[in-house]
Amino acid sequence: MPITLTKEFTQKYEIKYLPKEKYSNFVLQMDYTTDYFYDVVPEVQNKDLWQVSFIRKKLEKPISHTSEEYDFPDNLYQDYHQNAYAWGVFDKTKPCDSEVEKPIAVIETDAEIWSNRLRVTEMWVHKEYRRQGLATVLMNVVKEHARLARNRAIILETQSCNVAAIDFYRSCGFSLIGFDSCCYKNNDISRKEVRFEMGYFLQKKDVNIEDLKIVPEEESHKKESEVMCKASFYNKFIPGCYEHLFLHELRKTDLYLPEFSRVAILDGKVVGGIWYTKSHLELKDKTIPLVTFGPLCVHPDYQGLGIGECLLKKTLPLVKNAGFPGVIICGEPDYYPRLGFKTCDNFGITTADGKNFDAFMGYEFEEGSLSQYSGAKFYEIDIEESLTEERVAEFDKDFPEYLKFQRPGQWG
Repeated sequence: MPITLTKEFTQKYEIKYLPKEKYSNFVLQMDYTTDYFYDVVPEVQNKDLWQVSFIRKKLEKPISHTSEEYDFPDNLYQDYHQNAYAWGVFDKTKPCDSEVEKPIAVIETDAEIWSNRLRVTEMWVHKEYRRQGLATVLMNVVKEHARLARNRAIILETQSCNVAAIDFYRSCGFSLIGFDSCCYKNNDISRKEVRFEMGYFLQKKDVNIEDLKIVPEEESHKKESEVMCKASFYNKFIPGCYEHLFLHELRKTDLYLPEFSRVAILDGKVVGGIWYTKSHLELKDKTIPLVTFGPLCVHPDYQGLGIGECLLKKTLPLVKNAGFPGVIICGEPDYYPRLGFKTCDNFGITTADGKNFDAFMGYEFEEGSLSQYSGAKFYEIDIEESLTEERVAEFDKDFPEYLKFQRPGQWG
């Protein structure tokens, strides 16, 4: 779900993306003192049993670790992090006394493309601001980004003696997924500083999809649909979103097609929806009526369960039976192709300004039903330019308020 913050938090703090060109040399003062550690005890019982215990114990005397004891300091955007992206928390009540505004808390991630995991590479809170919930908010930003990016897990490294960090990560839902007993030195176990790998798994809601009802949208559904739509798109393509206002305005036009549009109901709640409008192709002196849809969205708590696919399977036959040759959309290139959509260059169709791109896709009801119009240009409803930031902000006053933030993968 998008992140909600208290007014007290937003009045004092602000969360911002930390661009690499400004913050690549920002040093994180990593220091802590601990009274406890996890004793790592690997034991070979017999040829069939090798077990490891992780036992929390109190130290005879506290251990302190600082950045200075290591060969290189922690700083953002290390060269070996190929897909690094960082966010920071700023204290709005204190004036900036340097050319580059200094964050009071930081989290950095590095996308592990090959495994579809997101690694937290840095996590730091200034000692004067600890235990105020800043780390939790930043971790929630990372969780929300991972959900929107469809990562399967978030992973991170800490040390067996950094018990406060381990406790924090566990409180955020992380669990131990592995360890390395010689990551830093050959005597990490005796030094009580074993590398722990911890992971957070993004899980789907456990629901029975057979209980889903796909029905025409009624008046009583409209506000709930818009709230669901906002939650679905928030921070996905841009910081914030405008799709809920687009849906609101769309229904007012004479291009809206309620006879094809449907909402998904589960346990009495609107959890998804698809809305259709008239569009057309222009080929020389010929106009071909067509249909498009959008938004198609599912509430964040119910994504990944096949609800969007159910909405398409229920509604596309309605459009086909009405005599249309197919549908053309602008949608997510990593989602629609597996449902039978192809980029429009396959049909020889372009946008109104003669362009083609990965998100511009079509679905033919019969082989050649769209490609027979090769050379045509596609025209659809044009209300997005009127959805200014000011109009969205005004419309949003009656909606849940979420944290707006920049993240990798957004447009522009």
